[in-house]
This record gives sequence, structure tokens and C-alpha cells, in this order.
Amino acid sequence: MKTYLGVDLGTTSLKIVIAQAGRIIDSETRTYPSSHPKEGWSEQNPGDWLAAFSDVLAALRLRNDLSSAAGISFCGQMHGLVLLDEQDEVIRPAILWNDNRTTAECAYLNDVVGRDRLVEWTGNIAFTGFTAPKVLWVRSNEPEHFRRIGKIMLPKDYLVYMLSGVFASDVSDCSGTLYFDVDRRRWSEPMLHLLGITATQLPEVHESFHAIGSVRPALASSTGLSATTKVIVGGGDQAVGAVGTGTVGDGRMCISLGTSGVVFVSSAAYRRIPSGSMHSFCHANGGYHVMGVMLAAGGSLNWWANDILHADDYRTLMDECGAAAAEALFFLPYISGERSPINDPKARGSFHGLSVLHHRGDMTRAVIEGVCFGLRDCLDAIAAAGLSSDSARVIGGGAKSDVWMQMLSDVLGIRLSRVEVTEGGAVGAVLLAMTGCGEYENVDVACTAIVKDTQVFVPDAARHQAYADKFKKYKALYEATKAL
Repeated sequence: MKTYLGVDLGTTSLKIVIAQAGRIIDSETRTYPSSHPKEGWSEQNPGDWLAAFSDVLAALRLRNDLSSAAGISFCGQMHGLVLLDEQDEVIRPAILWNDNRTTAECAYLNDVVGRDRLVEWTGNIAFTGFTAPKVLWVRSNEPEHFRRIGKIMLPKDYLVYMLSGVFASDVSDCSGTLYFDVDRRRWSEPMLHLLGITATQLPEVHESFHAIGSVRPALASSTGLSATTKVIVGGGDQAVGAVGTGTVGDGRMCISLGTSGVVFVSSAAYRRIPSGSMHSFCHANGGYHVMGVMLAAGGSLNWWANDILHADDYRTLMDECGAAAAEALFFLPYISGERSPINDPKARGSFHGLSVLHHRGDMTRAVIEGVCFGLRDCLDAIAAAGLSSDSARVIGGGAKSDVWMQMLSDVLGIRLSRVEVTEGGAVGAVLLAMTGCGEYENVDVACTAIVKDTQVFVPDAARHQAYADKFKKYKALYEATKAL
């Protein structure tokens, strides 16, 4: 049987999976460091990604015949700024999605250029994580680097370029740059002019399932891949992860309970959101999607468990949480500020309503409830844009907890399910590779064939009503405290 490789370039590690018929048969991972030269800065050396890529392929080659791979595709961390000069040398470390140095640039874009113009030109407003503010920062603070720019890339595109020699990107990843016209699926000329860059410095844009070339002969011989192995460009991590969960087709929804929290709804048509409260991006299946992102979902629980409680037994914590009563105790999960839908980097987390009667289990439950309410806030904003669903597939570390899954189902009032897939991004990349190589007619057909539900959680009507009442107080609490 044909094999396919899926590459997941994450923030902390690179993983490659080998799959047959959409099922993972082997995988390997390598980690790499981030650097934080100043508070709020986050950078990585693209050479570390390439080294990890080579090391993982070398390890897999010991156990597998990589030359039989029909295709390889990519899932990449989004928004990062990778700059190469005319000789294809990296100019400076990549500025990552979680870098917050561009507060002033975002204020300029949103308040001076104007949110209405940004939404008209790109479909979105500016956030510190996006790529365009990073370009402005380099232009203002490192003009010597800005003048040297020959190519501007996103993280996964660097690996695609090194592997194939083709300067290419895809619509889903480009959607997060803020210099891409999401509606028309092309670079935004007004934004390029504003940033002082040209289309010749940017990659050719493809659909995520397009084969853009093959493995360069020199790399084929050194990695064990074949020069006939097709390179499928792949996409940004959220869109490709959604493919891995089968979240394609109009109105399909997935929720990610990772460090951040994501509510992702697939759409056949472009949805313009004038407020910019939600991200409106191109999907990896050829359509579009609307996405809400909260910054500290699992991150809130990790902070509470590790930094405050110094607990290493999450199972005990979740058992305590499951036994605790849903009293009038609240947690605002804004410990890193917040993105969707309030878009308030100055928002701060808090407990409210504490009394001597509350114990650790109550507080743990309040943390998880707060995250669920944050996701409900995103879901309501997406519904206001005309997209809704009565069910969702859930992935991420939080999806492993029955307590959390049931609580989220009760808060949202919808049916939730786990899927067989445990590596959404890598599996999504495999499905894109299979589609790009002609194994399936399109991405939606591939998802239907491969992705299946496992356990299902159904909301309890009484608990859902109780949570609906509590959610109103949660919303009022943020409004009451944001000026403090």
C-alpha cells in the first residue's frame, strides 16, 4: 500500500507521521528551543526546524522505506515571520505567533489605518500574533534587516522551500498574515503598499491540498525520500487540524482544548465579520472557516495545577472537580489577556465569589467552568455571524477528561464527541497529501472515509439552563472589572 508523510511543525517540536490508508503506522518527534530576548518576545531559529526535520526523517528511515512515500504534506504553526535574503540565508530569528512586541504596530493598524479598512482589505483586524505587525516592527526597528529582505515566509513554508525548492504557501496559512485578502484568496495590494513590501517577496499561493512540486534530488538522496515523492503545500495548524478531525463542509464544528482554546466552524462561503471579533480565514479544504481563539484554555488549568497547586496528578484534580458543586464561584480565564471575542490584551484573570466554604475542588471546577464560558462566548459570536451547529468534535488534552467533556457539553448545550484521531494536525496533513496525490477526489471525501467518532457526550437540560444563567453573570463580571 502507498504511504504518506504528515509533518506537524509546532511551537515546541516537529513530528512526522507515516500513514497507510489514513492510519498512522509510525511517528517520530524532535523538540527545539525558543528564545525570549526580552519580555514578551518569542523567537526560534528556522535552522532548528530544518535540523529537527532531518533528524526525524533519519530516525524513521531506520524503520521504514521512505522512498515508497507517494506524498508529504505539512501542518505548521501560524503567523510566524521568516525572512530570507537574496541568497536564501535567514536574516534574523523567526518572530513567532506568541510574540507580543507589536502592541504599538497593532494600535496603529487598528486605530489609525482603521478596523473597517483592515476588514475590507483582509477580512480581519490586527492582533499582536499576526504577521503584518511583525513586518512593520522590523521595518521600524531593524531597517538594516528590512532592506535585505528577499523572501517573506511562514514557518512551514520554509520547510516546503528547503524540501522542494518551490517558493510557495497556501490560503489557510496566508489568511493569518493580515496582508492576504481572505475573500478573494490573494495578496492584499493595499496592505502590501502600507507595509512597504511587494508581491515578488511573497510566495505563490495555492490551495492547501495542491502538489507544488517534488522532493529535490539532493534531499531525496540524503533523507531516503524519493525524488518522485510529491510535496503538497499543506496549511496552518488550525485549518489542517480541523481537516484531521473531519471538520469540513458547511456548519461543521470542532473545538480544541489545548493550551489555547479554539472554536472552529467550517463554512462553504466567506463570512465577513465587521467587528473583527472572530477570525475569518480560508479553510484547507477549499472553503472558508470562522474561528474564535481564547488564549488560556488548558493554559488556565496548567497555571492552576502547576504554578499554584504544584500538583502533578491531574486525575485527582479532575475527580475533585467532578465532585464539587457548581456554586456561585467564578473564574475569569484571562491570565494572558484575551483574544476572541473580547479582543482585550489588558484583560486579567480572577476568582470571584470566594468564601471560607470553598475548597480546592470548587476552585478547580471554577477554572474549568471559566474556560467553558470563554468558549461559549466565542460560540455565541460565531452564531451571530450566521454559523451554528448542534454538535462538535473535540480535540486537545482537555478532551481526554470525561469531566471536562461533559461540563463543556452542558455549558454549550450541544452534543460533543471525541474522534479516533489523536494527532489532528499530522493526520490532517496526511489527508491533504492523499488528496494532492489523487487518492481522494477532494478533502471532504477523504475526511468522510478516514475520520470517525468515538465517545459522545450529550448535554443535560437542567445543567445547561443553570449554566446559561451563570454565563450571564460571567459576562457581567468581565464588564464590571475590565476598567479596574
